[in-house]
Amino acid sequence: MPRLSKSLFGFIAFLTLMSVAGSPGTAVGQRYPAKPIRMIVPFGPGTTTDIISRLVGSSLGNELGQALIIENRPGAGGSMGTNAAAKAAADGYTLVMGTVGTHAINVGLYPQLPYDPLKEFAPIGVVGYTPTLLVVPKALPARTVAQLIELARSRPDGLFYASAGNGTSGHLAGELLKTRTGANLTHVPYKEGGMALTDLISGRVEFMFYHPAAVMPHIQKDTLRAIGVSSARRSVAAPEVPTLIEQGIEDFDLVAWFALYAPAATPAAVIARLRDGLDRVLGNPNIASQLQGQGVEILPLNGDQVNAFAKNEVVKWTDLVKISGARAE
Repeated sequence: MPRLSKSLFGFIAFLTLMSVAGSPGTAVGQRYPAKPIRMIVPFGPGTTTDIISRLVGSSLGNELGQALIIENRPGAGGSMGTNAAAKAAADGYTLVMGTVGTHAINVGLYPQLPYDPLKEFAPIGVVGYTPTLLVVPKALPARTVAQLIELARSRPDGLFYASAGNGTSGHLAGELLKTRTGANLTHVPYKEGGMALTDLISGRVEFMFYHPAAVMPHIQKDTLRAIGVSSARRSVAAPEVPTLIEQGIEDFDLVAWFALYAPAATPAAVIARLRDGLDRVLGNPNIASQLQGQGVEILPLNGDQVNAFAKNEVVKWTDLVKISGARAE
């Protein structure tokens, strides 16, 4: 085979570089974003997901040099807004803040889920995760999980626990506690978390698993007491509270998480731009501190790591939905 001359080799290399530089994907990535970006939040204003989305979204918009507009589209456990994002144009101008609910729990909860959380989305990155705190009213005579279970066994009707609705992470955490201990624990679903907290504080129900951001103000006012953490590690929001595993409840590791997604067919160059922007946001100590203030801890996963993580989460939560017998409301 004849050897290529240096000049011909150099010409071919030049054409290759020009081809890569001029490829559509690269051009799209260089131009993006050329207009404001919409981030769908599939839950209502004031929820933990909304608070986190606005904090991260504002900073991500600054990193990308464009306004990032939050659009709340609640309904059906987050499925309505998430489905809208899945079906949106795959151009990088519609994103969605996915959660453990929209991208894991709902797979088992909704028999006719209108989107596939693993196939219809391109993961940008995990924003973070938060354990739930097991909280009881101040007047309840239980300061540990063992005392709570003992109290449940001493009462003919057991104990009643609240949640923000059927199939939520708080509901399924309560069912896992019931399964692990065999205690008589009855679920009381509410339309939203605020109503559940009100009844918990008044003593109408005996306990609840809920996000630190929502319960910490009540703990600080001494109207609620945290007696356990649902994750394998203690929460940064309440480091003095032991986990349920530390208190003898085996294999109890449930966390809520938040991840940013785009529609699946979004150009790779645009996804790369978004991932870089999100990495910069989450690497900002000020943002990390504000997230920790909401009880959210950074979980450095992006790209294929997100899908691998989500696959495991789908299996875990689907099993819990089956155990609980939860049905979509």
